[in-house]
Amino acid sequence: MDDSVSVGVLSLHNSKETKAILNAVEALGHSGVWLREDNLCVDIADDDSTLDPYVDVIANRLLLSKTEQPAELLGLALSLSQLRPMLNRPRNVLTAFHKFATATTLANGDVRLPDATLALDADRLNDEKAKYGDEVVYKTAIGTHGGGTWKISADERVNPRVGDRYAFLQELVERDSDRHRDLRVYVVDGDIVATMRRYAPDNDWRTNVALGGSVEGVDDVPEEAAEMALTAADAIGLDYAGVDLVEGTDGWYLLEINPTAGFKGLFEATGVSPAPYVAKLAIETAGGDVDDDRVAELAQTLDDSKPDSVATEPRPAGEASATIGYTEDVLVSGTSGTERVVAKADTGAARTSIDTRLAAQIGAGPIKSMTKVRSGSVKAGKSRPVVDIVVGVGGDRHTVAASLEDRGHMDYPLLLGRDILQEYQVDVKRRVDAPDDEE
Repeated sequence: MDDSVSVGVLSLHNSKETKAILNAVEALGHSGVWLREDNLCVDIADDDSTLDPYVDVIANRLLLSKTEQPAELLGLALSLSQLRPMLNRPRNVLTAFHKFATATTLANGDVRLPDATLALDADRLNDEKAKYGDEVVYKTAIGTHGGGTWKISADERVNPRVGDRYAFLQELVERDSDRHRDLRVYVVDGDIVATMRRYAPDNDWRTNVALGGSVEGVDDVPEEAAEMALTAADAIGLDYAGVDLVEGTDGWYLLEINPTAGFKGLFEATGVSPAPYVAKLAIETAGGDVDDDRVAELAQTLDDSKPDSVATEPRPAGEASATIGYTEDVLVSGTSGTERVVAKADTGAARTSIDTRLAAQIGAGPIKSMTKVRSGSVKAGKSRPVVDIVVGVGGDRHTVAASLEDRGHMDYPLLLGRDILQEYQVDVKRRVDAPDDEE
């Protein structure tokens, strides 16, 4: 069609959401282009800039929280935003993905926030902790899928950083109920397109679907929650976002805003895909026309198949080409410290495990559940506590639920299980602790 526009989706990982948006753009009669590593080029010559492939508008779907260097991706998005209109502009995404920046931006406004404290000195942070009562939430300012979030007691000491990321204290907002729950409201262009209630899995208090939480659709969103979600998204300046709210005894509170919230759990709960609404906004931003009835029709299906315009799939997210050895130097972090240790890779272990003494050093925990681990000839297995830790391997960060065990009689205080090793190839001949005369 002569009046069609070209919508670029900026995403460097194999994203179902990116595919769904591109497919929706095509189904609405326009052209979708996946902007990624194998095709993106910007050329500046004779004081003029050229973007290849050509697009009229860009929808930003870069996942900043999954990289050690988010400034690189922010810089890339900022560069492209100078050339084309961009949905979810870099400055606004930065505010949203840094949780404390979200809080300071919304403070003194019409959005109710849990009390929070960020202090860069450990003594000051722990002194401030006393005012939060028996339990408080401790979380990294940058995190995803529930990683980097702990519920700690008043007598636990914490650090201002977990690994190389700043962390802060936040008031725990809960109501009397059997299971902790919150609300995810998906907002596009100032409208709520779908809402789901998320429930924490057994033996946990975090509601993230990635952690095993369950979901249900919400047709009648409480007015206070709806207004708060719309106000927050507008104040942060996001064109589309998942807004997370929790209800306390005195009303609703905003927890965080996710500029790259996933679609899968929301669609399973509500039967509504946000992708056509994001596509519609992008098309109209570029001056194109959209049939609203067709948007509503497309929203009843989550089409995350490979778009016709994409010849080959990009490397799946998390499918690292890196190879690690049988033993590796890693950084392991908890709520009160970080240690560098030599860890052993064990592809036969489903779960990473950590020595009890090392866990105490870094402040791993609190214990979130128990797991049964089979060992040797003991078929029934032994029950072991499970705690959250953050493991840094090379430039990658992994938040995992590790089992606690006494590894004092073993050579390595940390064993890397398949929850981490699935991201790598393991070279069993390579060891960081090999004698100098070995290759």
